[in-house]
Amino acid sequence: MRVDLVTLFPELFQGFLTTSFVGQAVTSGTLDVAFASPRDHGLGKHRAVDDTPYGGGSGMVFRVDVLVACLEAQDAVRGGRGHRILLSPQGKPFHQTDARRLAQLPALTFVCGRYEGFDERLSGYVDEELSLGDFVMTGGEVAAMAMIEAVARLLPGVLGNAHSTVEESHSEEGLLEYPQYTRPQEFRGATVPAILSTGDHAKIAAWRAEESRRRTAERRPDMYARWYEETGRALEAAAAARAKKKARRSRTKAGRSPEATEATSPTTPGESES
Repeated sequence: MRVDLVTLFPELFQGFLTTSFVGQAVTSGTLDVAFASPRDHGLGKHRAVDDTPYGGGSGMVFRVDVLVACLEAQDAVRGGRGHRILLSPQGKPFHQTDARRLAQLPALTFVCGRYEGFDERLSGYVDEELSLGDFVMTGGEVAAMAMIEAVARLLPGVLGNAHSTVEESHSEEGLLEYPQYTRPQEFRGATVPAILSTGDHAKIAAWRAEESRRRTAERRPDMYARWYEETGRALEAAAAARAKKKARRSRTKAGRSPEATEATSPTTPGESES
């Protein structure tokens, strides 16, 4: 995957791009990262990239002409246009679904802001605006790192165990992950749930599914409500249908048809059956 970073401070990424699995992805060529500085397209002898806001107000605003020139020059150098992402506290909150969606694209361009913000006209030259959440930072570089890591770990070969991205919080099922335990079996009175040591994989899977739902309902009721509407209601209906079918089979095996069982009234205590 090609990743372009439009930033005034490329040095902030140095440790990030050379460490852990992101560093390995860069070394192996899975991630092809390049930087573009708006300063190279700045105006005047000081290469200004910002200016005072029309209408007055505090702070400085990133110029649209400088940023668009930077984006177009980078596209020309890299041989094509990447999917442009403007990092802004006004953007749509970034979710795991976005990470999976972006991981399917061949090229991403992250535009990292500074100062008071961007000239509004820049929105016509990007594909989407994303945010890490409802808070403000001094620039978009940290947000870019978070999104790159979330995307990179989904690329083939980046993680040693590809199944790691399936059973985890915010996976495609839409729930938080179940609790995890390792040795020691007991620590200061807190023990590992006995079910996890039984070796019964079916029961362990059922326990994990139930714990995943319970934890999500407790910690993220908004996420649980969304999951229930999309998936949970159907699962409950399917489970009820299976239980009803199993009960009917049990009555049939006992020698009585389901219809006969439903049609026969129970004998009143003290009455004769004759």
